[in-house]
Amino acid sequence: MDIIEIIEAAAFVTGIIYIVLEILQKNSMWILGILTGIACAYSFGVQGLYASMGLNVYYVFVSVWGLVQWRKDSGASEGAIHLNRLTPGAAAASAAVFAAGTLVLGFLLQALGGSETWLDAGVTMLSAIGTFWLARSYPQQWLVWIVADALYTVLCAVQGMPWMTVLYVAYTAAAAYGYFHWTRSGKYLE
Repeated sequence: MDIIEIIEAAAFVTGIIYIVLEILQKNSMWILGILTGIACAYSFGVQGLYASMGLNVYYVFVSVWGLVQWRKDSGASEGAIHLNRLTPGAAAASAAVFAAGTLVLGFLLQALGGSETWLDAGVTMLSAIGTFWLARSYPQQWLVWIVADALYTVLCAVQGMPWMTVLYVAYTAAAAYGYFHWTRSGKYLE
């Protein structure tokens, strides 16, 4: 195993633990999010998937914000899975950010000579929105993750990244379960 495979394997392990903690809505997931983000940023950067690398740097910063946000919200929900309602305005703004961000990022990645530029740009924007929605505790974030993780599975497979491919297969399955679990067990903050 070379260093890149070791880093991908480490990302796989921390990523699996992260998703379990995410489903259970445990604040400690954000700490693992930092570790996973650093490992994945390096791995994607080596593969020339610059948007995915940048996304994982974003994950590191959002993990700090998410930890603070969830600690604040978890006190209000008395130990239950705390949920916030996704407003039509937030959904529309997210759709606009996705469309504009994918276009800008896609052209930028082409200019940089990245790999799989349009797929990389699209899944990066979906993931950025999904992470923001996660930090806001919108249950619909899981639907975004189902699509993003399925596309990431394809991206990693095409790039010959076996550990990351398996990780994103697991993420896709976990996102489907996470949506079911959160909508069944969650409590909306009012």
